[in-house]
Amino acid sequence: MLSFGRVLPLLAYRSPKMWKIVLRTPLSTFTRKTLTHSVPFQLLQHNITQYQNPPRLSTLCTSNSTQRTRVFRNPKIHFTWNSELLGNSSGFCSSGSPEETSCCWNCKTPRPFLICQSCGSVQPVDHSVDYFMIFGLERKFDIEDGSLEGMYKNWQKKLHPDLVHTKSKEEREYAAEQSARVIDAYTTLRKPLSRAIYLMRLEGVEVDEEQTISEPELLGEIMEIREAVEEATDSQALNKIQSQMEEKLRHWFNSFANAFGSKSFDEALKTIQRMTYYHRVNEEIIKKL
Repeated sequence: MLSFGRVLPLLAYRSPKMWKIVLRTPLSTFTRKTLTHSVPFQLLQHNITQYQNPPRLSTLCTSNSTQRTRVFRNPKIHFTWNSELLGNSSGFCSSGSPEETSCCWNCKTPRPFLICQSCGSVQPVDHSVDYFMIFGLERKFDIEDGSLEGMYKNWQKKLHPDLVHTKSKEEREYAAEQSARVIDAYTTLRKPLSRAIYLMRLEGVEVDEEQTISEPELLGEIMEIREAVEEATDSQALNKIQSQMEEKLRHWFNSFANAFGSKSFDEALKTIQRMTYYHRVNEEIIKKL
């Protein structure tokens, strides 16, 4: 009779063809014949569930050490066991609930972040990690000067191609993906307007950046400013207009921060629309300088 310890390697490494042969026998019969009597069959049977779309070998784990799960690649079977069955066996990962966090794909250390602190392996992109989390920032509009820049340079050094060129092809691909995401995160959070739009999207509020404002007073003001930019003949005149635009932008940045902080998302959307108009004028000035 096979022991439980010898059954698991067989389960994990059978090819799809071999699985068809093995699973001709009902699973309940198969497990009764192969498992020792030291493991209560009722407990194991209770923890067997069928997967329609089985994941790859799990790299997910949970902070709850009393229950760990391992998902096998080929059979559409999900074995779950806990300390009642096998004790707190190390090396198993768990997946399923939102509270669970990923393990390092290499050393299975819980909660790696971009790069595993235990083994130094670059991790696959985890899209549940937002841009603020990448830089260790609180999810809010105001960002302290220098905090974003320093973290960005730090991540780029760690993910630089020269530092990962000796690693496997798969890990080099992880590094390229992580580096691209860090760049995108930095570009998004560095500019106040794109940061405001990103914050709204994190709250589930989509922002139509092309939406026009029907307020005659604002539209008239924008037209006058653009005419002044076109008629400006030197950098001094352009700099004066730019200072006015930056002052208006600072006002609406503060308005957005207050509206977003108080969860007044309708008001926050209105401030983004005004920020967009002044920002476009400012870009026109920069191009002409």
